Amino acid sequence: MAQDSEVLDDEEQKQLQAALQRVGACLKQDSSSRAISVYGWEITAFKRPILNMITRDRWEHMLGTSHLPEMVFGDNSLELVHKDSGLRIHFNAFDALRSWKEEGLPPVEVSAAAQWKMRSKPSKEIVLDYDYTFTTSYSGSEAFISSSNTQADSSKFQWLETDEEIDLISLKARDPILFYDEVVLYEDELADNGVSLLTVKVRVMPSCWFLLLRFWLRVDGVLMRLRDTRMYSSFQQDGFDYPKVLRERCIKEGNVQDLLAMGTSPDMLADRDGSLMYGKLNLSRKQTEKLVLIRN
Repeated sequence: MAQDSEVLDDEEQKQLQAALQRVGACLKQDSSSRAISVYGWEITAFKRPILNMITRDRWEHMLGTSHLPEMVFGDNSLELVHKDSGLRIHFNAFDALRSWKEEGLPPVEVSAAAQWKMRSKPSKEIVLDYDYTFTTSYSGSEAFISSSNTQADSSKFQWLETDEEIDLISLKARDPILFYDEVVLYEDELADNGVSLLTVKVRVMPSCWFLLLRFWLRVDGVLMRLRDTRMYSSFQQDGFDYPKVLRERCIKEGNVQDLLAMGTSPDMLADRDGSLMYGKLNLSRKQTEKLVLIRN
């Protein structure tokens, strides 16, 4: 079921409104945001234009770099706020780029022809002495805001490793989707040599919410890299005074020549968002964590 009211037909609108009413949820929308309030959560997707040059210059100064992706949606974000506990989880481009800068991976080696295409000016010699792919280990930002049940100055949330797993069965259930959105944080086409893309998608069902933050990299003829963060929270909290949120992070990578040797088709190697190549890349790391409230 689609969630944008502009693309729903009359019958779909009735079904959506009935599903929202059953769980006491409310949708909100204005010119730059869409939101749902459900079971104490306020989930909002903000979408605005790319950064202007003045703001880009300020970001470069703040991040200590002279390089940013071609398209930075600095005012885009996804925010999930649990009002009773004071938990705020949010996703934004600045924090993601700060993580890229701190990680400081070496640049991916490309051919001389590709380097020439990456020149900002034809007369300039290019020096790829930074991670021009903007690979980030960012997995979201958390904040503790004041609430009716807790004190922000004496408590904090912390991610701890757990053996629990995200409930895939509930995600595969044919429940109505109350809310869905996708937010692009930044994108770079690597001077037509591939794509570097960071997006976050969220969907809300009657029983839970689920999101996927994905960094996807494709350097044509060289490398594919995927970094996923999945988060899940059930609305059935079993008496807890704060929400139970699980986070699964994984890193996958593949050499293009190895993928071709395995019989991967050229069409798949042109993947724009990682959806085609996800199952073919080598898993190098996977970790599941639970968000825990620490009271001081």
